[in-house]
Amino acid sequence: MYTSGSIKRMSESTPEHPAAEKDTKEARLENPSGVLHLFQHESVPILLDAVLTLPPGREFNKTEFADHAGVTRQTVSNYIDLLLETEVVEEVPNTSPRRYRVARSDVVQELFELNSALNAAGE
Repeated sequence: MYTSGSIKRMSESTPEHPAAEKDTKEARLENPSGVLHLFQHESVPILLDAVLTLPPGREFNKTEFADHAGVTRQTVSNYIDLLLETEVVEEVPNTSPRRYRVARSDVVQELFELNSALNAAGE
């Protein structure tokens, strides 16, 4: 998983020989960074996009989130732990059935900033 100590300058990690590129790619896939860790799962980008369109403070259960994202409840169930682990969503305490909301985390702040920058660049 991603750690700030694992970041290297590109000049330190860029392979000099084409054969080394394959090894680097394989190593990257075996030990993905934070972004690759999330995006290696096909449905996670769709779930992240759905998170970015939720109203602030909106609570939801798995079924509501699935409906909002346009995926199945099973898809949400498969990935909710990953979204919790990466601090994209958080559990709402003392709720049954479990309810979630967009986490108040650096990860979410960065996602919103990245989304805004990408949207501005596309205009």
